[in-house]
Amino acid sequence: MYLEIITPDKKVFEGEVVSATLPGSKGSFQVLQNHAALISSLEKGTLKYHTVKGAMEMIVTGGVVEVLDNHIIVLAQGVEE
Repeated sequence: MYLEIITPDKKVFEGEVVSATLPGSKGSFQVLQNHAALISSLEKGTLKYHTVKGAMEMIVTGGVVEVLDNHIIVLAQGVEE
């Protein structure tokens, strides 16, 4: 599964992940391989993702996420690593 995290200033992360947990506006949710397509708004909170090298996390200050065909695109207002 491929994850891209993008802010208005830069691309924060791009690469293969095993899972991603996102701070949705209605509560946090996890995306795994072959997840159903979705679009969701994001609130300020912790975004966690797991790569083959281990777990990573950062704070996003809001934004939107699109999940489609094992590709996750996070358009974040900002991030705090």
